[in-house]
Amino acid sequence: MTKALILVDYQNEWLDENSDYYVGDISKELDNTNKLISFCREKGYKIIFTQHVEEESDDAFAPNSKNIKIMSEIDIQKEDVIITKNKISSFYNTNLEKELEDVDEIVICGILTNLCVRSLVQDAYDRDFEITVVKDCCVAFDKQTQEFTFKDLKATREEIEFVDLVEFLQ
Repeated sequence: MTKALILVDYQNEWLDENSDYYVGDISKELDNTNKLISFCREKGYKIIFTQHVEEESDDAFAPNSKNIKIMSEIDIQKEDVIITKNKISSFYNTNLEKELEDVDEIVICGILTNLCVRSLVQDAYDRDFEITVVKDCCVAFDKQTQEFTFKDLKATREEIEFVDLVEFLQ
């Protein structure tokens, strides 16, 4: 069984205090994410990052801006795959499906839990992937939204695993 780790939109936009998309201090989640990346690299997972770009924007997620770049705090390597997307879905008009051709199981984390992460989970579920979401490597604007999103996804797609990093690493 081939496995992949998909990291959704770990971009500078979320850390820019002047952005409408600023999510606050997420240093704990970023530390967790780097531990997850390291573990998955050691286990031979394919590492895939998504990168959101708003094609018509001259503000948030603007093409060629520093805010669309992957956060420097995240351990991305040159052999990792970067999928650029222009919509909420990581599958829509991208080559993600091709990158996952030999993959059976995916692990998902990212920003925003209730938007692009949720969309990826739903779309991957509809494509019959075995899915694990690492909850404490995901970020929403608030805890209530985060918890509701996980609860709702679990209630409607019970096969999906939702775990904390410590559980995943065991």
